[in-house]
Amino acid sequence: MERILFLIVGLCFIFSCQRNVKEFDYLLEPQISPKPAQKMLVVEIKGDPNTVGKDAFGQLFKTFFAIKRYHKNLKVNPPRTRWPLSVDVPMDEWIGVYALPLNDEVDNLPQSPKVSPNARIDTWYGGDVVEILHIGAYEDETPTIDRLKTFIEEQGYVISSDHEEEYLKGPGMLFKGNPKKYRTVIRYGISRNVTE
Repeated sequence: MERILFLIVGLCFIFSCQRNVKEFDYLLEPQISPKPAQKMLVVEIKGDPNTVGKDAFGQLFKTFFAIKRYHKNLKVNPPRTRWPLSVDVPMDEWIGVYALPLNDEVDNLPQSPKVSPNARIDTWYGGDVVEILHIGAYEDETPTIDRLKTFIEEQGYVISSDHEEEYLKGPGMLFKGNPKKYRTVIRYGISRNVTE
């Protein structure tokens, strides 16, 4: 029964949060834009994302659909992750803050065995962000990130938040997909560089 539920949740995710990924092509070049504060469902897990990521997303979506039972108009959007530690830290010590956007009406987690003990509701910053679209495998993001950081510096800004990724197209719960076709928005909160 649990396996069937997992399959249904996976299919619901695939069909409900698929967006036209072409609408993000404007981010092939770095862009600065305002972003409102966003209420998020968060599951924070330590470990190599290649090892713990599937479990983290499983906990996240299972909890999300437990909330959705009480909030029928809650839409499934692409998941996001924040990485608060430097990439110089060994991967098995990384902390991943896995998240899904929530409506403002969601104030608490329901009492349910489907709610992960690692889950919480948090609000992610609002303000200016800089974003870029990476097309390809996650391990090939470095040149895209470097391009984004160069743009930030050239525009007179500094990074003021953790590294954030929004997964528009990537491996699903059921299939790995083609890593060359993954589409990930890479995002940083920014502020003006006051030392200039």
